Amino acid sequence: MGTAEGMNSDMKARFVPVSTQDDVERLLAASSDHPVVLFKHDHACSISVRAYWDLSSVPGEISLIDVERDHGLSQAVATRLGVRHESPQVIVIRDGQAVYSACHWNIESQAVTRAASADHSGTAFQSDSSTG
Repeated sequence: MGTAEGMNSDMKARFVPVSTQDDVERLLAASSDHPVVLFKHDHACSISVRAYWDLSSVPGEISLIDVERDHGLSQAVATRLGVRHESPQVIVIRDGQAVYSACHWNIESQAVTRAASADHSGTAFQSDSSTG
């Protein structure tokens, strides 16, 4: 999976770049074993930079799509998961399905941590994607 440009060495281990459709397929497959947190990030956007630093406190690995570089992939993921494309945006995926999505100022590490750790079997999709 590519390199994470513009991120310090402390963050590289936590944010794992996703840059190909094969990477996305691996994430969707992995989501049947454990929840996957996917962050669509644009390092040129101040809201996205704030969300990036806030998400750095979420336990575990965060998959990252560089929206500026891989806009088409970001759009394809939104379509595949049935969520409206936003940037920045965080999506929690379980069993190949989006179970949580938030964008812009609504991206909060505590909500993402809860969504990734809660048992969502049989629960409806949650979204905090209103503009804020």
